[in-house]
Amino acid sequence: MSIKLVILGLLLERNMHPYEITTVMKERSMYGITKLQMGSLYYAVDKLAQEGHIEAVEIIHSSDRPAKTIYSITDKGKALFEQLVLQQIKKNDPVYHPLFMALAMSRYIDQSKVEKLLEELIRESEHQVNLDYQMYEEHIPLVPRSVLHLMYGRYEHSLTDLRWLKRLYADVVARKLSDIGTPLHLEA
Repeated sequence: MSIKLVILGLLLERNMHPYEITTVMKERSMYGITKLQMGSLYYAVDKLAQEGHIEAVEIIHSSDRPAKTIYSITDKGKALFEQLVLQQIKKNDPVYHPLFMALAMSRYIDQSKVEKLLEELIRESEHQVNLDYQMYEEHIPLVPRSVLHLMYGRYEHSLTDLRWLKRLYADVVARKLSDIGTPLHLEA
């Protein structure tokens, strides 16, 4: 996803300094839903300003800090934002989970090593499920419904990953990864 999309979208909510944008992104766990590079945020803000998509509306001077530039989105920026949102919605890229290829080949290695790694992944996944649900609940009174859909969707994806990992783990423990002919959806 374009960092420009995030910047413009957050500036639609209110005028902000780039550091405020990063703070909101952290508060909403936006780093967990897309690949965003923090270093590219300031570059993107500069680029958006040069292109007339955002403009400086206030500069706050302080004796103990560098000046803070507060930005606002322009009409040109709103048009770009709409274009970026529609492009992103139109995308339907397949999901490539890092485990997919390793999983297909894991039956050829020591299953106790796979078992141990899956135990760690399950613990991390359980933590992520709890974190995603907590994030969703905390933001119910704070953000629009569109953001709640994003947060709840993240929670549901985490929950599905956890269930998948637990089912995989059970097969590893039972040393079933080489079995053929048993559909997973028929097992309880």
